[in-house]
Amino acid sequence: MSERVVIDELGAQGDGIAQTPAGPLYVPFTLPGETVLAEIRAKGRAALRTVETASSQRQEPACRHFGECGGCAVQHVAPEAYAAWKRAKVVRALQSRSLEAEVAPLVTCPPNSRRRVTLTARTLGNRILLGYNAAQSHHLIDIEECPIAAPEIVAALEDMRVLARILAPRNKPLRLAVTATATGLDIAVGAAGRLEEKRRQKAVECALAGRFARLSFDGEVLVECEKPVVQFGDVPVAVPPGGFLQATAHAEKTMAAHILRHLDGAKNVADLFAGSGTFTLRLARHSRVHAVEGDAAALAALSHAARTAPGLKPVSSEKRDLFHRPLLPRELDAFDGLVFDPPRAGAEAQSQQIARSKVRRVAAISCNPGTLARDLAILVEGGYRIAEVTPIDQFLWSPHVEVVALLERSGKRPSSP
Repeated sequence: MSERVVIDELGAQGDGIAQTPAGPLYVPFTLPGETVLAEIRAKGRAALRTVETASSQRQEPACRHFGECGGCAVQHVAPEAYAAWKRAKVVRALQSRSLEAEVAPLVTCPPNSRRRVTLTARTLGNRILLGYNAAQSHHLIDIEECPIAAPEIVAALEDMRVLARILAPRNKPLRLAVTATATGLDIAVGAAGRLEEKRRQKAVECALAGRFARLSFDGEVLVECEKPVVQFGDVPVAVPPGGFLQATAHAEKTMAAHILRHLDGAKNVADLFAGSGTFTLRLARHSRVHAVEGDAAALAALSHAARTAPGLKPVSSEKRDLFHRPLLPRELDAFDGLVFDPPRAGAEAQSQQIARSKVRRVAAISCNPGTLARDLAILVEGGYRIAEVTPIDQFLWSPHVEVVALLERSGKRPSSP
């Protein structure tokens, strides 16, 4: 059944929302003020059929696959409205925790700057599909372009199709985590099942022909022509297969600039959830740094880079699960500056300990404004003041937004219970 509706607002996931007698109706690829014809589906969702009255905030999408591919949700939103929408997500998250802080304008990132993407491949008859799933679906969209991805990733799509044809199991999806590094593409294949020797050899030959820096299969390195290297500041780091990396170098540099400015003059800094050294190695140009990370491979990459880079202040490292064993106040009190950059779940347990410490300056980074707001509320309750909040558009045309929050202790820490 189709219905004509007027879109009232742009929702958190990028869908237009129409208020109807039956409740809110979510219509993707629409904008506030538009009159649209939508096909009603289950659970308050609809498919867009026609835009009858278009918003002045509508623009032509950058990609031919937009509307089918689920990789992007809001390519149709003009830049000014898009930036305001993303900033508002951060503002609402802070307000939900009764936090008072000025939120800076969104820091934009250019198209074709994503150096890390995860593609899905699937065999369909004699074809191999490679791309992203449609929104809220397991239907795979075979892509020919990707305006968010780095040019070297897009240029290698056909080579990756050849690789996927070799490795993709029948009737099951294959995951390819692809990272563009200074020495070539690092491709980590996962969810692939057993690998027979014949397919292994063919995959190695394909990687060599495609000049991939490295190919790994469910964590095992099949071939490494060159160490995949990224620059964290001026320090080269050989990253582990499939290891975490900020999605764009542009966003990473912006985050690092805010952190370095905030922690300028700190003599001893703790970098929690440090990964392979994204911020540790930059901070170590001016401060002693203690890096804490739960992933052994990432920590090994960080430690090796710290040992071999000239001119750094001392860097120590510790493998530790900060979700289950956060640093305690007596450990944190050795530092006058601290950075934490946890996964989307945030760092609730660790924030509770920081709030009881005497660390003077804290930089918090998150790709989830909701969990960040929760963690900031804990710190504010513990005596910290939010000095700055900056949203960064690391995930272009998606509902996600990166945030850097800078805090400083405004009073005495609470007494221990």
